[in-house]
Amino acid sequence: MSFTLQPLPPARLNRCQLFGPGSNPVLFEKMAKSAADVINIDLEDSVAPSDKDKARALTIEAINDVDWGTKHLSVRINGLDTPHWYRDVVDLLEKAGDRIDQIMIPKAGNAADIYAVDALVTSVEAAKGRTKPIGFEAIIETAAGLAHVEEIAAASPRMQALSLGAADYAASMGMQTTGIGGTQSNYYMLENGEGDDRAVHWSDPWHAVTVAIVAACRTHGLLPVDGPFGDFGDQEGFRAQARRCATLGMVGKWAIHPSQISLANEVFSPSEAQMTEAREILAAMAEATASGLGAVVYKGRLVDIASIKQAEVIVNQANLING
Repeated sequence: MSFTLQPLPPARLNRCQLFGPGSNPVLFEKMAKSAADVINIDLEDSVAPSDKDKARALTIEAINDVDWGTKHLSVRINGLDTPHWYRDVVDLLEKAGDRIDQIMIPKAGNAADIYAVDALVTSVEAAKGRTKPIGFEAIIETAAGLAHVEEIAAASPRMQALSLGAADYAASMGMQTTGIGGTQSNYYMLENGEGDDRAVHWSDPWHAVTVAIVAACRTHGLLPVDGPFGDFGDQEGFRAQARRCATLGMVGKWAIHPSQISLANEVFSPSEAQMTEAREILAAMAEATASGLGAVVYKGRLVDIASIKQAEVIVNQANLING
């Protein structure tokens, strides 16, 4: 282990982030009552340019008036290359109450982007006497974002999470796809040999950026989150991508349709079998430690201090879910 230890991420559930456009207030109460851990009201891509001011006003009204319960409440502002983002930040912090928890920064390209939003947020907080500091989540969805992912993760103490925005990332990288997440039909390899009957192996076009986000988040104590899966009618496709991301270390996934909420919660919650095994591993190691041993055999495999850390992640997640 390095002398510089990895900080712990925020101790909160982030299995599902439900998105809804700020221009559609009919959705707000439904979002608040959903089973999603995080609510993202969107002022960016899902809002038409002519509706930006209206969406901002409706979002502020909803933050103040809707009962959001224990949801982590986030607002995705407009991109820093637009004339809308500064007004998003100023109005949110001057007119909305303390219920807002987080600002989501789209298309983050480097640490300076985070610094710009941080400087404005800090100034408004000081001017208005706000005592609850606003957290940040940045979206990695450009080539620059991938190239500078670690400096983005470390750019501000307000940073809490990084998400992957697959669609804009694909466009920025020049990928030949219009799909949002999932396997891409032309991204495959053939087994060695000759002929037309060779087995096809589909690869993961999102693997590199996913691993980069997870590594940056784990290094700097943030929550790594997978972004949208565009085909909300394909539940098994959503599950497959979510399971892949969970295996690689991500803690949750976006939902762009209510039907995806239960799927994300299912995949990013430990099963009863996982929780039982994790608790048994911790008990076995506690007994081994009491006996002066550094490792123990559990169900035919070696269990040591690294296994404890893995088991603790599962148990801590289960404890958060159970309150």
